[in-house]
Amino acid sequence: QEEKKQLTLKVEELERKLETMNAQNIEFLQVIAKREESIHQCQLRLEEKTRECSSLARQLEMAIEDAKRQVEQTRERASSRERAAQSKMLDLETQLSRNKTELNQLRRSKEDAERRYESRLQDLKDRLEQSESTNRSMQNYVQFLKSSYDNVF
Repeated sequence: QEEKKQLTLKVEELERKLETMNAQNIEFLQVIAKREESIHQCQLRLEEKTRECSSLARQLEMAIEDAKRQVEQTRERASSRERAAQSKMLDLETQLSRNKTELNQLRRSKEDAERRYESRLQDLKDRLEQSESTNRSMQNYVQFLKSSYDNVF
């Protein structure tokens, strides 16, 4: 009987332990369920963040490509403008050279014309002086003839 009582006490103690264990098991299962739910939520957030990162990476790649394209276009425009400016500069230098040559020719022509004018002017002055001299000689001769005729008559 005593043994039965002890066994009964032991069974009761084991049943209490079993209940405690069952209660702990239920708590552990609840904790595990909460953790699994938390893990699931974290996985969902991770997937969302992954999609968001992928989207941002695509946007970044597109922005980089767009920036590269714009840089290339800007380079091409700058290069085109530079070529146009160099071409214009060459044209202007050619025009300047032509204008200088023409100016030099005009200066030489002017100097030649001035020399011819000075020569012609000197020639005309000499001829005028000679003409005046001849004129004076003739006037003197006429004067001489007048006085001679006056003396004769």
